[in-house]
Amino acid sequence: QVQLVESGGGLVQAGGSLRLSCAASGRTFGSYAMGWFRQAPGKEREFVAAMRWAGSSTSYADSVKGRFTISRDNAKNTVYLQMNSLKPEDTAVYYCAAVSRWALISMPDRYDYWGQGTQVTVSS
Repeated sequence: QVQLVESGGGLVQAGGSLRLSCAASGRTFGSYAMGWFRQAPGKEREFVAAMRWAGSSTSYADSVKGRFTISRDNAKNTVYLQMNSLKPEDTAVYYCAAVSRWALISMPDRYDYWGQGTQVTVSS
């Protein structure tokens, strides 16, 4: 059974930092890309960042470039999202997900596996 389990969310002041983790289990993700999405109340789920499970390719939404960094630890089967210089508009539920093709990374409906989400709240 494939599981993606996020952790690390919380309440932080504007300008602060958080690191989200996504622990993956249940299959090998060697050919997959791992993505982070977020969804704020009343808004659609939006792409945040992605990286190949094997390889160095990364991609970021314009709104987080220079502030967020996606990384992975293969030994721990875990993907991270380091979020710095947080803004109130970053407030959302953040989801980790896995997709089988890099070309599909920005399309949430094409992802095969999803975590349950973790809340990030940034106060002004």
